[in-house]
Amino acid sequence: MEMTTPTVTEIAWQDPFDAARRLYRFGGLSFLDSAMAHEVLGRYSFVAARPFAVFTVDAIGPALSGERIDAAPLQALKGVLARLAMPTVEGGPPFQGGAMGYIAYEFAHHLENLDQPPDFDPVKPSMVFPLYDVVLAFDHATKKATCFSSGQPAKGSERQRQAELRAADILAALETPLEELPPIPKGFDWRSNFFAKDYEKAIEATREYVLAGDIFQANIAQTFTSHLPQGFDPLALYSRLRRTNAAPFGAFLDCGETVVASSSPERFLSLTPSGHVETRPIKGTAKRADDPAEDAALSAELEASEKDRAENVMIVDLMRNDLARVCEVDSIEVPVLCGLETYAAVHHLVSVVTGQLQADLGLAELIGATFPGGSITGAPKIRAMDIISEIEKARRGPYCGSIGYIGFNGAMDLNIAIRTVTFEDGVARLAAGGGITVLSDPKAEYEETFTKAQRVFAAFEDER
Repeated sequence: MEMTTPTVTEIAWQDPFDAARRLYRFGGLSFLDSAMAHEVLGRYSFVAARPFAVFTVDAIGPALSGERIDAAPLQALKGVLARLAMPTVEGGPPFQGGAMGYIAYEFAHHLENLDQPPDFDPVKPSMVFPLYDVVLAFDHATKKATCFSSGQPAKGSERQRQAELRAADILAALETPLEELPPIPKGFDWRSNFFAKDYEKAIEATREYVLAGDIFQANIAQTFTSHLPQGFDPLALYSRLRRTNAAPFGAFLDCGETVVASSSPERFLSLTPSGHVETRPIKGTAKRADDPAEDAALSAELEASEKDRAENVMIVDLMRNDLARVCEVDSIEVPVLCGLETYAAVHHLVSVVTGQLQADLGLAELIGATFPGGSITGAPKIRAMDIISEIEKARRGPYCGSIGYIGFNGAMDLNIAIRTVTFEDGVARLAAGGGITVLSDPKAEYEETFTKAQRVFAAFEDER
């Protein structure tokens, strides 16, 4: 008899990061980390390693573990997940097995006819989703930890046996001693792709596009790169990052040639099996202050900012329009407009847009209609993205793409990959940007990029 839901094993509570450290040696670690306690957004963390397959997309097209699929990328992903469809255990966490990975910003080139950045690399994948049959789920609200094992991709009676064997390996690893993480070495040589005056000129050029009527706003970023010193371990860096910039949508992904560490505060899309959709665009940022009175004044100033509220409302309208392409039109609502949220280093204005996905559509159509998120492109989206490519002159990679999970049950939760570092080819890449409108001040926008990046940079300064 074939299993209909994953096997369930309750395990002793441990810090989810400790579990991730213990599974790191298996390879292919994916850790979706709610390092910032939040009763809704930060309730669950998920850990998995040793995927049974990897879905990728590059300039040629989609593939499953290197075998090419003759289909459009999102339809190929939809087909792979359909073959593995499996409901979750009722009353459990929303993710109990499936894909955990990232969609790079450049995946948009598979969706629209866009200008390529000068350093476009057709070999670099624009989507990487390892598929996991065993997932550890940590409920921060109840301090309950559970191992779910689906036995995928086995069929029939073999699935139960596979589920038990694979879970046993993971559970045994959770009992092993923690290996000490190495210190973060000295010698990072961070360089931006903009000098200060050049970034300010880029802001002025973007404002000219706004004044000319091409766009209402565009999100312009500068990218910092550094060679990785000898002995650097990205998991050690993430250990620091999740403390210096705790966030509800943090992540560490070991995808082999590419490793991604993220401390994002922003949800791009969530989708429930019943079709409920939510997006939470961030537009509007103010730095924190150590003094409580000054900090309160800064947050009040942000809430009252005409520029920041205008930016936020523009992106809310964009996201409403994107969702209207795939959701029941009368279902789209904005339960929160320009709400204030406070994080380790910054205050943000956050809005919430919800809708009900049309019954005959799924996650492939939802991603296709909305990716990348409007908060990191601008409006109108397509023209803004062409201007971004022209002005930034650099590919973004996972930055401003999305990281998260897609479950065997059709559930999905993806972040906007900001406050995110990518490690590949012996180089660390970190970018930060902001929404540029006619009201933008070039010097202030330049400083804001450092406000956003400061806690990420701080993680590279080992305190031990």
